[in-house]
This record gives sequence, structure tokens and C-alpha cells, in this order.
Amino acid sequence: MREVRLAPLAGITDWPFRLLCFEQGCDCACTEMVSALGYVYAPRGHATLTLLEKNEGEGRLLLQLFGKDPDVMARAAEALSQDARFAGIDLNMGCPAHKVACSGEGSGLMRTPEVAGAIMRGVVKASRLPVSVKFRLGWDAEHINVRDMARLAEDCGVSEMTVHGRTRVQMYSGQADWDRIGEVKQAVKIPVFGNGDIFTAEQALHRLNDYGLDGVVIGRGAMGNPWLFAQIRSALRGETFTLPTPREKVEMALRHYRLLLGWKPERIAVGEMRKHIGWYIHGLRGAARMRDEINKMNRPEEVYSALMSFAEQAEALPESGPLPPYGIERGKG
Repeated sequence: MREVRLAPLAGITDWPFRLLCFEQGCDCACTEMVSALGYVYAPRGHATLTLLEKNEGEGRLLLQLFGKDPDVMARAAEALSQDARFAGIDLNMGCPAHKVACSGEGSGLMRTPEVAGAIMRGVVKASRLPVSVKFRLGWDAEHINVRDMARLAEDCGVSEMTVHGRTRVQMYSGQADWDRIGEVKQAVKIPVFGNGDIFTAEQALHRLNDYGLDGVVIGRGAMGNPWLFAQIRSALRGETFTLPTPREKVEMALRHYRLLLGWKPERIAVGEMRKHIGWYIHGLRGAARMRDEINKMNRPEEVYSALMSFAEQAEALPESGPLPPYGIERGKG
């Protein structure tokens, strides 16, 4: 059965967001990326413990680990693989963020295959759980080495991989190259999942059918749209699906808000939800004005009231038409 997964996005895919995606049919998700170095030397640090939290309503969850020291990565994986909350260890070799990649971690490891191989071999040996990995196509257009990296991963005992169809230099610009992802699928025998530019069920279906992949991994397409998982599931079954109404979008945003408020201090939750609300209402008439108003609000009750009024008005008006996907300014894993 082909799977539909949620990609790890730093600062986005915490457990409240993942829970909503699982409820809509997500098959598997990753934690936000966890620093192996941070875990080994500060295993009970607040930031690390927060990233490791899992809600009992979540489904199959992989723990994504990043770092560049093979010994530290193996030590972290050995300890974390004993945690019953997780179904596997996922190695981040795809994050394009400057401070990660340019320090030799994340997608920076695609420039040092010997280090990447040592990490994969060490983690596979140390982990009690299956080990997967996420790659980009390479560092830049002149150094596309994802097929070689994929074969290396398979030789190291990695159980499956995800490929994002861009280079590190591209970040999130341009279009994902799914032909390259398809070449990786042909080059190895282990499962391959494709990632990049999936914003509709039709796109997911075409990618799966055209390239024979074992599944797709949704990143930016899920932001403000956890229904995308249910829509893709319906498309795979040959069924029609109904797009969420403006009121349903607002109600989902408010549920997300309540989950976050129940977990984090109010000040932090209010600040973090501003971006999520922007994504939920993106494309609805009047959304830009609504975002501006909400960004000035500091109390949840103000936001609740404003959003419900917005939903009532939006229900009475047609949507403003399809818009480009709401982008991310900083790199994500």
C-alpha cells in the first residue's frame, strides 16, 4: 500500500499539528529534527524534551536525528531507539538551512559521502529500530549525487529513504525534479518516498503513478491544509472528495489553537499560531486584512472572536481563486 506521509518541518510539525494530520489520514510522520549532539550532552534539556513529545492520538512516528559526528549520532540513536514512542530513526541529510548545511550537517553531508556512510553504518548498527534517511538531490546542479548516496544508504543497511527533488542551493526555489526522484527509485531495492511541490491530491496521484514510488511525503502543502491527506487517500481509492469550507478552515485553525494553548504558555502559543492561522485562511477573500489584525492581537479570546466573524463573512463570498502556495522564508528539514 502506498503511503502518504508528513515531512518534518522545523518550527511547524510539533505534535499538535501532527495530530491533526494523523486524524486526516496521514500514515507516518517525523518529529522536528533533533540534534544528536544536543541529546547526548543535554538529554534532559527543555528544547530536546519538547521535540521528543508525542501525543497519544498520533500514529506511526519516526524520530529525525541530525548531526555530523558518526560516534555521537550512533550514541544518540542507540539511546533514542529504546524509546517506545518511536517507530524508527530517520537521518536528516536534506536540511538546507545555512547554519545546518554549511556546518556539514543536513544536506551538507551530501558533500562528504564518506562521513554520511560512517553515520549510516554506525546508526544502523546501534539502533534497535529501523533506520531511514532523507536526502536532497545534491549540493548544487553541478554535483547531483543522490543516486550514489541512495546506493550507499542501501549498502549501509538503511531500510528506506525519502528524496526531496531539489539541491541544497535551490532551497525551496524553482520546481522539484521528480524525474531524478524516479531515477533513485530505479537504482535501489529499498522503498523510496518522494517529496517536493505536492499541494493537491492530483499532483500526489500523478507522482505516485508516474514514478512507481512507495509513497509521497507532504511538507509545505500540509501547512494550513491537513485535509490534504484525506484528499489524497480519497484520490487513491478513486473517490471524490469535498474541499473544506471557509468555516471548516477556521474551525480547524481554532482547534489547532486550543491544542497549542493546552501545551505551551499562552504568550508562546499566541505568537506561534499567527503563522498557522495565515496558512489556514490563505486564499480566502479578506485573508490579508485578517492576518494583519490577528498579528496585533495578544489574547486568544480576541483571535477566536475575530476568526469566527471572518468565517461568517467568508462563507457568504466566493473564494478569491487559486493562489501560489504560502511559502516559507527560512529553510526547513
